[in-house]
Amino acid sequence: MEKQIKKYTVYLDSDLHRALRVKAAQTEYSVSELVNEAVENALKEDAIDLEAFEKRKKEPLLAFEDVLKKLKKDGKI
Repeated sequence: MEKQIKKYTVYLDSDLHRALRVKAAQTEYSVSELVNEAVENALKEDAIDLEAFEKRKKEPLLAFEDVLKKLKKDGKI
């Protein structure tokens, strides 16, 4: 099955754009391929995070202040 490609305009910081162009030239990948890979990796990381949250949702919640108090009490901070 052939991948569908969608055209989309993205505005990049000029330094990021320059870095992408240099990387594209050095790796023989296009800027579009590098951006697609970066977005895909970011979405995969999000999916992994969501899966971890789902697995841990039944764990008790800890208030940050309580954790700090315990660390102080134990002499760790």
